[in-house]
Amino acid sequence: QLQLVESGGGLVQPGGSLRLSCAASGFTLNYYVMGWFRQAPGKEREGVSSISSNGDRTNYADSVKGRFTIYRDNAKKTVYLQMNNLKPEDTAVYYCARRLYTGGYPLLDYAEYAYWGQGTQVTVSS
Repeated sequence: QLQLVESGGGLVQPGGSLRLSCAASGFTLNYYVMGWFRQAPGKEREGVSSISSNGDRTNYADSVKGRFTIYRDNAKKTVYLQMNNLKPEDTAVYYCARRLYTGGYPLLDYAEYAYWGQGTQVTVSS
């Protein structure tokens, strides 16, 4: 069965780093665009970063450019989000998602993604 499981969240001080992992199973990972989204209380879900099926193209929200890096290891069936220089504004539940259709440009629109993990909490605070 298709499953996406996020891990790596936690509590970190401003300026710190975390690496999130998304373990994928039940499908061929290298066929699909994958994305990371986040949602803070009272706010809409927003696209953070996405990556093409073979990793040659990436996309980032303006708020995280220069700080976050998305990458994937299809052999390990895992997608990562390296988060550096974290800010309190990054506090949210982070979700891994898979697009419904194979291939394509790595979009940041949540409506383009069909399958979601359970989320992992990231809290940036002193």
